[in-house]
Amino acid sequence: MPTAYVLITCDLGHEPQVIKQLLELSDVKEAYGTYGVYDIIVKIVSESMESLEHTVTKGMTSIPRIRAKLTLIVIEGQGS
Repeated sequence: MPTAYVLITCDLGHEPQVIKQLLELSDVKEAYGTYGVYDIIVKIVSESMESLEHTVTKGMTSIPRIRAKLTLIVIEGQGS
């Protein structure tokens, strides 16, 4: 199954609100606040690459207060 991790920066103080909205997206399985350069890390698991792309492009783009994101698509077959 296509999997991706997305690192997100959002407006200061809006992390809980953004995480709540991210978790409402069907392919988002986990979302956590983080310390460091990025504010939130999200795990997406989809039935298809098209669904994953839709979640990252259309789904996340519709959430206000997200300033930037970096998407890391997992290479299937490498790792555990």
